[in-house]
Amino acid sequence: MTTRLYENPIFLDHRTPEGHPERPDRLRSLNIALEHPNFASLDRSQAPQANEDAVMLAHPEEHFIAVMREVPEEEDRINQLEADTYASQKSLQAALTAIGGAMAAVDDVMTGTVDNAFVAGRPPGHHAEKTKAMGFCLFNTVAIAARHAQKVHGVERVAIVDWDVHHGNGTQDIFWDDPSVLFCSTHQMPLYPWTGKKEEVGAHGTIVNAPLSENTGSDHFREAFKSRVLPALHDFAPDLILISAGFDAHHRDPLARINLVGEDFDWATGRLMEIADRFSGNRIVSLLEGGYDLEGLAESAGMHILRLMKG
Repeated sequence: MTTRLYENPIFLDHRTPEGHPERPDRLRSLNIALEHPNFASLDRSQAPQANEDAVMLAHPEEHFIAVMREVPEEEDRINQLEADTYASQKSLQAALTAIGGAMAAVDDVMTGTVDNAFVAGRPPGHHAEKTKAMGFCLFNTVAIAARHAQKVHGVERVAIVDWDVHHGNGTQDIFWDDPSVLFCSTHQMPLYPWTGKKEEVGAHGTIVNAPLSENTGSDHFREAFKSRVLPALHDFAPDLILISAGFDAHHRDPLARINLVGEDFDWATGRLMEIADRFSGNRIVSLLEGGYDLEGLAESAGMHILRLMKG
């Protein structure tokens, strides 16, 4: 398998207040893990910055303008958009580069340049709703990537699998009425953002939520994947699989209480690769979402990327 990693130094320049869990050290810890010889063959490329119009693939222009107005001109200033959502001087540039990396990754897998790709970007995106930035997220990167695949490459069916420990409410909001996008999510419940019940199925039954009770672990996660996520993917037969790859369900993570280990993310990646082999020409694009314990993130994301590389 050929795997491409998209990265960019600008991602370190998105700043949050001291003590905020979504911090630049997250990417630094991942980069240390990627220095291992196992990753020597990983194709590492610089993520390009998307233009502003890309945001409007999933958000109205008014949302972009609202976020842009909150980006400070002063280097040392950090503005608060929502309860946990912040913007610094380079945050807009970082968010557009995360989008640009996701779109370039979609281009790569759709043209056969690589089999799959991982975008190590920040800020994350899956909490951003159509008209609202929230939960560390300014724009919904995975939703924009899905729309880009449809608009530019004519992809008919996109599946988004979100295993972040927090429900991807923004992605669900954006695709609630869209039968061409399947959204599957495993997440702790109850937990922020307090959405993601099994009964939330969307207007066309293409929303599949698999909530997990706190203090559960590998067995419950894998059972939810096997009983809800994988059958939905088989029935949907996606042309492209996108992953909202949050690693905060790791047992070390401070923001939740789901007790996964790195091998669980390796296992889930393998199951999605089997689906991609059967229906999607091996086409997978994975985007970094959460994961706030540095050791847990490095372990889990490293095993995820290594599985993508090995097939």
